[in-house]
Amino acid sequence: MDGTSYNYRLFSRGDSSAFWALFTDNLVNLLILSGICQFVFGMPAEIVFGRIVPGAAIAILAGVVVYTIMAKVTATRQGRDVTALPYGISTPVMFVYLFGVIGPIYWATQDPLLAWQVGIGAGFMGGIVAALGAIIGPWLKRTTPRAGMLGTLCGIALMFIGAVPLSQIFENPVIGFTALLFILWGLIGRFRLPGNLPAGLVAIAAGTVIAIILGESRFDTSGLGFYPPVPYFGDLIAGIAYLFANPELFLVLVPVQIYNFIETMNNVESAEAAGDQYPVGLCQLTDGAGTMIGAVFGSPFPTTVYIGHPAYKRLDARAGYIVGVAVVIAAAAFLGFLSFLAGLIPIAAAAPVLVFVAVSLITNTAWAVKPAHMAAVTFAILPHVSSLLITKWGSLMNSLRATGVEGLPALGDESLTAALLMEGAHYDGHLALSQGAVLTGLIWGAIVADVIDGRFRMAGGFALAAAAMSSVGVVHAAALQLPQFDGITVGYMIIGGFLWLYPLVAPKEDLEHRIIVPDEPDLLDNVPPQRA
Repeated sequence: MDGTSYNYRLFSRGDSSAFWALFTDNLVNLLILSGICQFVFGMPAEIVFGRIVPGAAIAILAGVVVYTIMAKVTATRQGRDVTALPYGISTPVMFVYLFGVIGPIYWATQDPLLAWQVGIGAGFMGGIVAALGAIIGPWLKRTTPRAGMLGTLCGIALMFIGAVPLSQIFENPVIGFTALLFILWGLIGRFRLPGNLPAGLVAIAAGTVIAIILGESRFDTSGLGFYPPVPYFGDLIAGIAYLFANPELFLVLVPVQIYNFIETMNNVESAEAAGDQYPVGLCQLTDGAGTMIGAVFGSPFPTTVYIGHPAYKRLDARAGYIVGVAVVIAAAAFLGFLSFLAGLIPIAAAAPVLVFVAVSLITNTAWAVKPAHMAAVTFAILPHVSSLLITKWGSLMNSLRATGVEGLPALGDESLTAALLMEGAHYDGHLALSQGAVLTGLIWGAIVADVIDGRFRMAGGFALAAAAMSSVGVVHAAALQLPQFDGITVGYMIIGGFLWLYPLVAPKEDLEHRIIVPDEPDLLDNVPPQRA
């Protein structure tokens, strides 16, 4: 088809179901961050709903404009329909900014205004770091095996987008199971609902109706009002000045923004695996710019290409779903509806939509990589198991303190760590794996995929890169540090050195022939491995 004569329709029937999935994801993020800022960090409603939430909406609107245009240009060039990239506030990075930047400032100063100022300063500077990912993003995408990039996304999807919401469904099964029924019926089973209603909408509506009947929803209109987006240049400059006066905060900021542009790269790869190819460098630049725009208008929180494009592609969505989400989120932010929705929609009613997104991503990955590379995908998932464990162990300790238990040791205390080890809970190992889990999963997925393909030197290169990152704290450490040679760094060097040297000394027949493991299916291609 001649792309110059192709007319791309922004809206399709599939956009309605996709809208509810992406809207739920963005809505949950906004409700979480507003709740934490207001009730944990003591920020007044004027800052939370008058500055942060409208600023986040502006960031989402700005990015959606770019990704809508990008989808239209891509569809016109290819002469076929494409699904626009989903976009919003990065969930993992949001928590890092909350508890790694904003929280420490508030706890040290008890000044919520200063905490917010430092937050938007960190968001703006972090947006610059994320945008710089456009320089190396295309090269990383070319050199990193798809199994590594998609595998680490599967880890996030399985643990945080699938398992956690599924547990919330089981905490409130009457509401959660009812909503989940419609997701199974309409989105996973892909059967038409009566009246061709979108399954996501029906799921949330059904759960909300039951919650109202059971008295578990409330109609709170006290937060309704008009909150126009306003630039806060003075506060932004004050926050940036504080950052440069306390440069240790950059030790948190830089690694997490490196993670953010790699998350974008992985999600763009996920879209390509589903059939839609977008320029990764431009996407990383857009995410960084969107983050900086949001910071100017009061939001500290970075934006990114969202996980889940394959799910929306499967629903046959175009670009209408992201346009709809941006418009509705902006209207809710500017008119104060977020506090109203927070009381109306129970988590258990929205959680099944997130489970669907997780299941779709993992399923699409299984189709997008060759069978032998599923071993690499599995390796890439494992660090995220540790990440969830560490997160929940921290929550457990905080809950014990909140209930009045005194004299509790901190996580990481030597005696507690030893006691956990006696009970089979390997705290130190899980902690190391959880720190930089996205990068760790990507690296190990790449190493395993390259070894399977016989690309030993490429695998060795990833291991040596991991050694360099580990030595300075990008992975397996809580913050950046001066180079050091701990056990993990040395371990990576051993693996990298062996994999790099092995092709030089190995007999040719060893490089060209494999040993079939007994009682296991032979999933390898019937061709000799590639030479390293």
